[in-house]
Amino acid sequence: MNNSEFGFETQAIRTQLERTQFQEHSVPLYLSSSFVFDDAEDMRASFTEEKERNIYSRFSNPNTSEFVEKICKMEGAEAGYAFATGMAAVFSTFAAILNSGDHIVSAGSVFGSTHALFMTYFPKWNIETSYFDINKPEMIENFIKPNTKILYAESPTNPAVDIIDLELLGNIAKKHNLILVIDNCFATPYIQQPIKWGADLVIHSATKLIDGQGRVLGGVTVGNEDLIRKIYLFSRNTGPALSPFNAWILSKSLETLAVRVEKHCENALIVAQFLENNPNVNNVKYPFLKSHPKYEIAKKQMLLGGNIIAFEIKGGLEAGRAFLDKIKLCSLSANIGDTRTIVTHPASTTHSKLSVDERLAVSITDGLVRVSVGLETVKDVITDLEQALS
Repeated sequence: MNNSEFGFETQAIRTQLERTQFQEHSVPLYLSSSFVFDDAEDMRASFTEEKERNIYSRFSNPNTSEFVEKICKMEGAEAGYAFATGMAAVFSTFAAILNSGDHIVSAGSVFGSTHALFMTYFPKWNIETSYFDINKPEMIENFIKPNTKILYAESPTNPAVDIIDLELLGNIAKKHNLILVIDNCFATPYIQQPIKWGADLVIHSATKLIDGQGRVLGGVTVGNEDLIRKIYLFSRNTGPALSPFNAWILSKSLETLAVRVEKHCENALIVAQFLENNPNVNNVKYPFLKSHPKYEIAKKQMLLGGNIIAFEIKGGLEAGRAFLDKIKLCSLSANIGDTRTIVTHPASTTHSKLSVDERLAVSITDGLVRVSVGLETVKDVITDLEQALS
């Protein structure tokens, strides 16, 4: 049976490096900074890339190669490169592709550090970004200029859990000859594969659900082979490579991604339904709730609803802070996608430096709370949220 015919879970588990002479069942760690050559000709051919082999772990390593190969198969991508963090993946992807004078059209609802890249650092290199309202996708083409090179979005978004139609973005990118880059971190390749809808590149912070247990940092970009080649050459010279140890952890984590995500989503839907009926909550956003404004789009492009819920607590800023102070079981942390349920109040923490108008522009109200639902017994999570909301 051809490996490409295997199911998602089988590929996640059975995509492995060749066994060594020791016939190990689990892939070993390759904790080596460099690799040796047989002779001068072997070394020459390796550095000119006439041979495909490991030279130096900043370039490639058996553990990182296995991890990347798994993500490529899951996403339906031609090639990929793994990074030390999710933000290293975001920065290196853009930096490798863009030139001075280029323009990005991006959804306004992006991760805070990505926003900092677009607004603070890229302008230093004469790279400008225009933001569109994710809830007004019909306006996207108005922002496209002759020098626009990349169309970028997250779906679902962080932290407001908005959804955008990936097929629509794919059609716009194709029409205007743009490179479509999608951050697929919240969904994972198990729930959503943006390349099916026209994405050229897909980025993940592997720190989140891909690891799933809050242990290691990592990032990965996969997609079009020619674009990945540019990203590889940039990264080979600038050095944001993923460590072999973290790659080994993440590759092992992928073996349980499907079963973990299934349970995360099952718990999240139950929690979202509870929150919808809580008298101290104004509204709840979860992709697989029928009340979500983009429910039909979510059902079209996502297998499940994910593990992130956004809800608005009555009472605004102070109510949000009081909610955090009353939490007992859930964790107060900046991470998501852990086995442990995590709650944050963006207006008083992660997005507190933004003005009220800037927060509202990306759907962050004073009372917005983000919940990353974990794998605990779901009734225990609900009990904690209920007492904190009371």
